[in-house]
Amino acid sequence: MTEIVLVGTIAIVAMLVLMALSVPVAVAMALPALVGVIYVLDPNVLAASIDSIFVNHAASYPLVTIPLFVLMGEILYESGLTAKLYDAVRVWFGRVRGGLAFSSIGASAMFAASSGSSVATTSTMGVVASKEMLNAKYDQRLISGAIVAGGGLGILIPPSTIMIVYGTIAEESIGKLLIAGLVPGILLALLLMVTVAVIVAIRPSFGPGGDPATYAEKFRSITPIFAIGILFVLVVGAMYSGFASPTESAAVGVAGAIIIAAVRRSLSLANLLSAVARAVRTTGFIFAIILGSFMLNYLLAITRIANNLASFISGIAAPTAVIFAAIVVLYLILGAFMDAFAMVVITVPIMLPIVDALNLDPIWFGVIVVLMVEMALITPPVGMNNFILHGVAPQLKLGNIMKGAVVFCIPILATVVLLYIFPEIALFLPSRM
Repeated sequence: MTEIVLVGTIAIVAMLVLMALSVPVAVAMALPALVGVIYVLDPNVLAASIDSIFVNHAASYPLVTIPLFVLMGEILYESGLTAKLYDAVRVWFGRVRGGLAFSSIGASAMFAASSGSSVATTSTMGVVASKEMLNAKYDQRLISGAIVAGGGLGILIPPSTIMIVYGTIAEESIGKLLIAGLVPGILLALLLMVTVAVIVAIRPSFGPGGDPATYAEKFRSITPIFAIGILFVLVVGAMYSGFASPTESAAVGVAGAIIIAAVRRSLSLANLLSAVARAVRTTGFIFAIILGSFMLNYLLAITRIANNLASFISGIAAPTAVIFAAIVVLYLILGAFMDAFAMVVITVPIMLPIVDALNLDPIWFGVIVVLMVEMALITPPVGMNNFILHGVAPQLKLGNIMKGAVVFCIPILATVVLLYIFPEIALFLPSRM
């Protein structure tokens, strides 16, 4: 092992140790990478290189998409519209066995189309849906699995902050990445509902049916669904048609969210300021991780660790399916112990040369990465969504949340397999943009 490769390896090990010691992810990535870059580079070019890494990337126009989409979701949350989504879907499906769990997943899918955040989706549905299902005597494992798995849809169905981060690191079209998640997101939502149907078919007591609703109640409930639908069409339609860039579409989304809230008279100045404040905090957290990742990526580039690893793997006499399966297993292991954002920004620079060597599409691989992150969000022992749900619904025992979450990993893996066999599921829409 050459000295320069050794420096990069030590930096990666140091980063993992710092994360294990609960050092903030951004610091854990940036500090070892910065020390490594200082050691490797000539002092005459060091300052200019570091300045280029931080200033140029921080001023990246596509990154503006992140705070705008985050703000759009926060405005809709403050207006109370997202909380009404669950009630709207519940009116239509609440009477059937497992209907409230179906409603939770369906409402999560629609909320995902306005927030782009798994955390926001899980916390919102956790507050609203858990009470309804507990009152209806649903089993805690089914309640938990439906909410945390549905929450994961927030990072797959556009808009998705994780997709934007992946696109920034991979230097791929953010618009195509966001559109690529649409059909897989709908497919996964359907598979999650199939999982609920199987569970209640085997264990009817897990999800008893509720009282039927009148047709008048059903049609009155459509209003919030209609409003979110209009906003989704505006944002995604503008990107897909080429009428607007992802950043411009995000700005349209913010304007649309404000107009919807104003028409509904459900957004005060205080609520708007609260939405802006939360969006700023969330954006700061994401940007700190992104900038830390750029420093790490630069170190990986100058030490050629990723390229050497890709050359080694591509030289292995094994079918592409076997190597892909090994990548999926690696993500499963990392996801059980690592923060979702950290998993993306650390692994993507290493994986992209391997993906290129295997002649796999980077847009398609972005959807795979997001699906694996989604599984990481519900995989014990870390599983951020599990702890978020326990925090907003403490009446749900953490052990039951973990048990319910594991069952819903099956449809996510099934979606990964289907995407590998039929990559057009993810690539059909982007190829026609």
